[in-house]
Amino acid sequence: MTSTVPASLTRTAEGSALQGVLLDMDGTLVDSEGFWWDAEVEVFKSLGHVLDESWRDVVVGGPMTRSAGFLIEATGADIALAELTVLLNETFEERIGLGVPLMPGAQRLLAELAAHEVPTALVSASHRRIIDRVLTSLGPKNFALTVAGDEVARTKPHPDPYLVAARGLKADPARCVVIEDTATGVASAEAAGCPVVAVPSVAAIAPAPGRTVVASLEDIDLVFLRDLMTGRDRHAH
Repeated sequence: MTSTVPASLTRTAEGSALQGVLLDMDGTLVDSEGFWWDAEVEVFKSLGHVLDESWRDVVVGGPMTRSAGFLIEATGADIALAELTVLLNETFEERIGLGVPLMPGAQRLLAELAAHEVPTALVSASHRRIIDRVLTSLGPKNFALTVAGDEVARTKPHPDPYLVAARGLKADPARCVVIEDTATGVASAEAAGCPVVAVPSVAAIAPAPGRTVVASLEDIDLVFLRDLMTGRDRHAH
């Protein structure tokens, strides 16, 4: 897709309406939520437990400690949280070692944001070593900065990751559009005061004030993001 958006549109006089785009990773940019579930199934199978498919909606998008804690409680597995976290990360890392598929529209959107010099950050609940692996598929050059779940005091659904990212971009959180795929991530972004575009991956997300829901990243481009921010400003006055 060739963009016809003038580079100037993100850098207008008043510091620009759109100051940054903050993107979640798992399930938003890369099709890895299934990899996490497969890793969880594999690890618990080795511990002698079968995971119920209905738990998938519970653990999706959550911080590792919450997801792992839930699965220990649900299965009664005899393993410490810290030990399980290591096992899950190692198993997931093996699975993504050969590359991870990008979500439809991800590559085009990242290329468009980079071409127009829109400050862009990757904000994930995944640990740094996982992010660095996945970045080889996403292209590290597409991000001004990346924030990992093990680098903030409180990860999603707390606002900390998105506040850290906005600060790193020297941007106002209210002028950074967040793109997320889970309710946990949406809660984090909204708590930080960011307008949100939700692209649900596993569980449905309802529209709400300050939140736009779309079916795919293919529905999002720079004009869409700019219009979203302009409409928000108009609504505020």
